Amino acid sequence: MPLDESFKNRRTFLRQALGIVPGAVLLSSGGAELLSSATALGATVKPPPATPYAPTFFNAAEWAFLNAAVDRLIPADLEGPGGVELGVPEFIDRQMETGYGYGEFWYLSSPFVPDVDPSLGYQLQYAPREFYRTAIADIDAACVSAHGNAFSALDPATQDAVLTALQKGSLPLARIAKPAEFFIQLLANTKEGYFADPMYGGNKHMGSWKMIGFPGARADFKSWMTRPGVVYPLGPVSIQGEKA
Repeated sequence: MPLDESFKNRRTFLRQALGIVPGAVLLSSGGAELLSSATALGATVKPPPATPYAPTFFNAAEWAFLNAAVDRLIPADLEGPGGVELGVPEFIDRQMETGYGYGEFWYLSSPFVPDVDPSLGYQLQYAPREFYRTAIADIDAACVSAHGNAFSALDPATQDAVLTALQKGSLPLARIAKPAEFFIQLLANTKEGYFADPMYGGNKHMGSWKMIGFPGARADFKSWMTRPGVVYPLGPVSIQGEKA
């Protein structure tokens, strides 16, 4: 499905991606104290001053691609902030320096069987950080060949066409046998960064949580369990105590 059709109703899409129903009773394992006032956690934690983020894994060309791609996957609109605004590229960059990025959780030796049942485990020869590095270089090379510029320098309509081809697996990549696998990876990490707790780099100031009405890391919801259909009135709280 073309990207412009997939993301027409973004608020509905994002709620479904996180599995959230507005106004529902939401439970947390974070504690047992009802946070029913602005002072329940003590003084409000103020977010740190905004400073430009310098990527630690991605190089300049890769960083430009990542920001451009995230901006097309979750653009800002009247319903809420975009992925770049909420720090999704930072989230992904930071993930590349974790055990996840290095592929420490998977068996990464051959044989690789791309079409095997997903329950049989990870089937790519690349750890996520290598997958990003290889795929981005191949995508930019394909864009230069077809359009004369790297992905980040293309106009939005052409970027959407490239991402749609990537999603369908029809974008020729020199070293990636199944290009759609990278689209799946990129979209999954983009959604993760958009909804993550801010301590992981994305969802700056809980922008996505405010948009969909998610209360975040509040400790207890006992008094709301017998009030179905009533909209939860308190704003979100991050793991580190920042309030929106």
